[in-house]
Amino acid sequence: MQLHRLEVEGFGPFRERQTVDFDAFADDGIFLIAGRTGAGKSSILDAVCFGLYGGVPRYEGGEKRLRSDHCEPDDVTEVVVEFSTPAGRFRVRRSPEYERPKKRGGGMTVQPAAVQLDTSVGGEWIGLAAKEREAAFELDEILQLSREQFLQVILLAQNRFSEFLLAGSKERQSLLRRLFGTERFEDVQARFDERRKAAEQSLGARLATVSARLDEGERLVGSAGLGHDGEVQGEDAGAADSEPVAVTTEERLDGLRRAKARADYRAERRAAERIEAEKQSDAADAALAIAREEQRAQLERDRARAALARLEADEPHIAAARGELQNARAAELLRGPISAATTATSALDAAIEAETRARAAWEAHGIVADDLTEWAAERTAQTGLWQRAAELERSASALDAELAATSDAVAAATARIDAAEADRVALPAELEQLTLARDAARQLADRAGDLAAARDAAAARHAAAVETVRLRAAHDDAERQLADASAALAAAQTALAQLTQRRLDGFAGELATSLHEGEACPVCGSHEHPAPAVHADPVSAEDVDEAEAARDVLAQRERDAAERTSSLRADLAAAISRADGREVDEAVAELDTATAAHAQSTDAADQLVTLDQQREALLARIRRLDSDRDRDSTALAAAREAHSLVAQRVADTRETIAEAKGHYESVAERLTATRVEVQAALALVEAAAERARKAEAATAAKAELDAALEASEFDGIAAVELSLLTAAAQAALENRVTQHAVQREKERAILLDLELRTLPEETIDLGPAEQSSLAARQRWSVAVDEAGRAAGVSEQLAAVIEAATSEHARIADDAADYEVLRGLADAIAGRGANARKMTLETFVLAAELEEIVDAANRRLSDMSTGRYQLRHSDALAARGAASGLGIVVFDAFTGQTRPAQSLSGGETFLSSLALALGLAEVVTARAGGIRLDTLFIDEGFGSLDGDTLDVAMRTLDELRQGGRTVGVISHVEAMQEQIPAQLRVRATSSGPSVIEAR
Repeated sequence: MQLHRLEVEGFGPFRERQTVDFDAFADDGIFLIAGRTGAGKSSILDAVCFGLYGGVPRYEGGEKRLRSDHCEPDDVTEVVVEFSTPAGRFRVRRSPEYERPKKRGGGMTVQPAAVQLDTSVGGEWIGLAAKEREAAFELDEILQLSREQFLQVILLAQNRFSEFLLAGSKERQSLLRRLFGTERFEDVQARFDERRKAAEQSLGARLATVSARLDEGERLVGSAGLGHDGEVQGEDAGAADSEPVAVTTEERLDGLRRAKARADYRAERRAAERIEAEKQSDAADAALAIAREEQRAQLERDRARAALARLEADEPHIAAARGELQNARAAELLRGPISAATTATSALDAAIEAETRARAAWEAHGIVADDLTEWAAERTAQTGLWQRAAELERSASALDAELAATSDAVAAATARIDAAEADRVALPAELEQLTLARDAARQLADRAGDLAAARDAAAARHAAAVETVRLRAAHDDAERQLADASAALAAAQTALAQLTQRRLDGFAGELATSLHEGEACPVCGSHEHPAPAVHADPVSAEDVDEAEAARDVLAQRERDAAERTSSLRADLAAAISRADGREVDEAVAELDTATAAHAQSTDAADQLVTLDQQREALLARIRRLDSDRDRDSTALAAAREAHSLVAQRVADTRETIAEAKGHYESVAERLTATRVEVQAALALVEAAAERARKAEAATAAKAELDAALEASEFDGIAAVELSLLTAAAQAALENRVTQHAVQREKERAILLDLELRTLPEETIDLGPAEQSSLAARQRWSVAVDEAGRAAGVSEQLAAVIEAATSEHARIADDAADYEVLRGLADAIAGRGANARKMTLETFVLAAELEEIVDAANRRLSDMSTGRYQLRHSDALAARGAASGLGIVVFDAFTGQTRPAQSLSGGETFLSSLALALGLAEVVTARAGGIRLDTLFIDEGFGSLDGDTLDVAMRTLDELRQGGRTVGVISHVEAMQEQIPAQLRVRATSSGPSVIEAR
């Protein structure tokens, strides 16, 4: 079955005719019915159900409010559903019962329910039925589904989604029977029941059954050895040996009852033996536990002894470490004096070495002087004579620099002339580039007017778009006011009509009040007035006039509101036209683009001025190069003259310096050599004095060290240095000594507690205790088995006796045939030996249900990430109810099955969805079955988390294969983002809802 088109008018929240073209979603395959809560999303499905079946499940058991509350009295209520099945294409038009104004006179009348069923033949609609009963019969044959089945398979409405999953076997069988056409198996069952009943009537007795029960009991007595039980007391045993062979049914029953008494006595004995064996096993286990604890304590004692022995053996090493630590701490006190003496000796050696170097440096000059201090003073005085020459020598570099500068000036003037010549060659090309750039800027600047016009047009569209938003809001408000005015006017018109009718109805009573006995009636002329009318509900002409005035005021208000709405609608259309269809965001973007383009044109105009200035400057530069050529030539001649004068001064200075420097390379070198000699003499004097001071300090440090060594226990510095340790080494030694002491005390404490327990020295053997415990446990196990068997025999024997006594009946010649026929009939009907209570039809449907469950699991496994699987259950139902079509849920997390009712809301939704889809898949695959090409889902997605919702969406997306169309009702925002094809149900400001396709 596939839906093609739906039309609703005056139904539910829809007042005006709304049309839904389901074929428009055929390419998408899945579409969303979205809208605010209460807008009327589910009413679309209510309309489909009403059109096909004449009822809506939401209104069962209550007032059938199918007609829209927004309807005016003259409005029509109608639903049109167009669909197709393998039998053809059909259209059903249906209206519910509702009240409407009378066509003649005032008041209301009931518009009866109506239905029209048509079929498409050659592109034309041909009527099939126009009466409720005929249409219901035809639709039942066409749809092949009852309304309840339709709601469980195709239109999964609110509060009914999970019914198929949670239904009992009986309800599930009713649905599957119609889907798979298994009524014939019920007929087979009925025929076998009739044959069984006929055979049962011919049966005279049931002694064969009793005999079988007695045989079973006697076999049980024989196998259990209860015929002459050796455990029975003496007189009982003798009586058992002397029992005669029973030949009658009563005697056999008495024999079984005596065997039952012996079985009870044996069961009591075995139970007592089991209790005693259990006590012995517990005692053996307790003894084994004590032995194991003592063995553990014995092992711990031996370990503590060994550990303490190791610690005692390590004591000499610990003592040595303790002594080493003490020596290191004593040596640490001498570290400072030793370091000071060593430092003073090193300083003395350094001073002696410095004096030796100073003397060697002085002697290297080859100068002999008795008093170095006096010699240095005399030589210092001689250096003053060479200072002037040295100054001239220092200024020689400046003269050289000046000479170089004049040379550079000559070169610069020459280069300037050359550069000017090069510029005169390159500037024409640069002038051409500036000219091209100026022309391009001029072209862009010339478009400023056009771009300004485009910007103004974009600004106008933007203003119109903003005005459109304002006018649309004002128009919507005006429409709401118009709707309110129309509603008030309708109420006033209704009140006026009622007053007018009451006025007309009261004319007779008003006329009767003017009648007097003996006076002629103004209507009939009679002088007798036997039954004058009673004026019970008087309405005056003033009342009618007041109602008409109120009606006229409201009519004027409605006209004003309509005019304002029309004016706003025209203004809105004009604004939309001025905006040229642009939204505000789009208009803002266009305005920004046009403004930027105009700004670029304005910038180009400013750049054009700059380029013109640069071009004029370049032309001026070319002219300036021509005028500067003579000036540069004059500057070159002046530079050459200055260079000649500086060269003469350099020659005079060099002559003076040569006389002052003597045999040295320069005067400065001579001065430097003399100063070095003076410094060497003074350095030797200072080094000798420093060596004397360091010698005195070294002597004092040596004396302090000797005093410290004398006061210590060390023989010398070598012994002290040998005992010195780093701080880390001292800490390691201290930690080792401390840990040894702590561990030894700990092991002594452990060993003391264990030694007080006086455990044996030899290792405790657990073998005897373990063997004793094992033997006791084996005896207890044997006793448990014996007690269980004895109790089982007693219970079985009691059951056999009870069954044989209750089923005592007559023997019939045809008992064997009856048993065969009864067994077959009971198996087919789910009775007797049929432990699962499954009828033949149920068995066939169970096979179909297994395929449905397998198809559902292919989707449920993905939707539940492998956690859940549906499983067909043929478990026996409680209190003998029908079985065989149960569904349970296997939870992979626990490895157990559980009822479907134990699932959470979201889990129930996913399981129900998978089962519904599996049902549709199996039914579609059956040859000659019902094809389900349209599916609606109206609940459940809001109970899913984000990840599970994505899985459910992928499952729904797969349903599009094969041309199936799926409609989903949901307010979940994530689904609105994922499903582009949508039907939006929107409540208007005046109340009624409308359907919009996207």
